[in-house]
Amino acid sequence: MRAMILAAGRGERMRPLTDHTPKPLLQAGGKPLIVWHIERLVQAGITDLIVNHAHLGEKIERELGSGIQFGAHIRYSAEGSALETAGGIAFALDLLGDEPFIVINGDVYCDYNIAQVSAKSDQLKNKQDNAHLVLVNNPSHHPNGDFLLSEGRVLQTENQRQMTIGSQLTFSGIGLYQPTLFAHILRGSKTPLAPLLREHIALGKVSGEHYQGIWVDVGTPERLDQLDKNLRATQNAIHV
Repeated sequence: MRAMILAAGRGERMRPLTDHTPKPLLQAGGKPLIVWHIERLVQAGITDLIVNHAHLGEKIERELGSGIQFGAHIRYSAEGSALETAGGIAFALDLLGDEPFIVINGDVYCDYNIAQVSAKSDQLKNKQDNAHLVLVNNPSHHPNGDFLLSEGRVLQTENQRQMTIGSQLTFSGIGLYQPTLFAHILRGSKTPLAPLLREHIALGKVSGEHYQGIWVDVGTPERLDQLDKNLRATQNAIHV
């Protein structure tokens, strides 16, 4: 199985930190955010990785190289100008192959066991689903969430005004996808992921799970600083 780590975003809310450092290379707990993902993927036996980039992409390639130091093989999808999530995935389809693949947002931190989602590949194909999403509890900055989850199926409310706060869950940025989900997207076009997911959720083609472990959307300098403190406190506790 292959995995793609999304690393093309500009990180406007993280400025000035991202003026000279791409967001996935910002450090927490003594290592870049993207390295946490790479290490967890390798631990799960997934070593064939694709990393897309745009903003300061050459720094990402220089930092990660071929991936050999992590026990991985990393290839890069250089977009030049960021193509948004679905557009970036479609741009890299020739690298991702014909089998279901994992995609992870490079600017989140999560201790989710990636081996669990890779095990969903056969289930995805057997049920003829197009995606499997990992959903998490709603963070304080996103209290309304994104999707409903019922008996392993991802659903959406028809009327947002009737939605009860907390009844929906937040998409973690970790998903398993069929390549056919992106095959119709014109290569090089800017295409967001959310409308595409909603289209296939409406068709009943998306499964999901609720993960209640550690997950952080590292979207601001304050959240990055808090994550760094939490990780270092955990590391210190382990070494006491």
